Amino acid sequence: MTRKKMTLHLKVWRQANAHAPGRFVSYTVRDLSPDMSFLEMLDVLNEELTKKSEAPIEFDSDCREGICGTCGFVINGVAHGPRRGRTVCQLYLRDFQDGQTVTLEPFRAKAFPVIKDLVVDRSAFDRIIAAGGYISVDTGSAPDANSILIPKEVAEAAFDAAACIGCGACVAACPNASASLFVSAKIAHLALLPQGQPERHRRVLQMVAQMDREGFGNCSNHGECEAVCPKNISIKQIALMRREYLRALLAK
Repeated sequence: MTRKKMTLHLKVWRQANAHAPGRFVSYTVRDLSPDMSFLEMLDVLNEELTKKSEAPIEFDSDCREGICGTCGFVINGVAHGPRRGRTVCQLYLRDFQDGQTVTLEPFRAKAFPVIKDLVVDRSAFDRIIAAGGYISVDTGSAPDANSILIPKEVAEAAFDAAACIGCGACVAACPNASASLFVSAKIAHLALLPQGQPERHRRVLQMVAQMDREGFGNCSNHGECEAVCPKNISIKQIALMRREYLRALLAK
């Protein structure tokens, strides 16, 4: 059975560069299959714009499988769109209504300056990771899987934190543009494991300091970050980060 084609009305934020003024531009895209992904729909629109010698809409994407976190932007006021626990690339047109008006805009945060259209510079996250998100243990060749015994509950907690893909949705959703959920996840998954112990105190102090230098706001426990996280990272990680930070200060 042939499924009914869809039409979407889009209001897209267009901005030539970080210093140019931006504005919303309206587009209508017709004859869309409900089984298309949201990014495939934007590809169709960009093909139409290119044929008309208009500039295509710039947006980030890479894996298109919800793995890399590259594709983040805001859909109808929600980072990554209406479906909880998904990235933009995992949205399908069946998640929307035929004839619906959909507003697209970039993540809004001082630390995420707009590069063009829906693309923002998230390199602040890279600098936070570089400030302390690693271990310096000389591991040599790959160790046997069970050479370091880790309790199941600890391993699962570390894995839950390590699931963070660094997409930045937590920052975009937070009223304060806080990066606390991202930073706490990166701190937690190493702090919980034996391999992360040598730099445990230095790591949390330096990563938090770098987060502040990048211009992110403070966490005030709104919980919006958890609500939009495509990997369902819990705000309990922020509480863990605060405990780690206090311990590091007392150990100085």
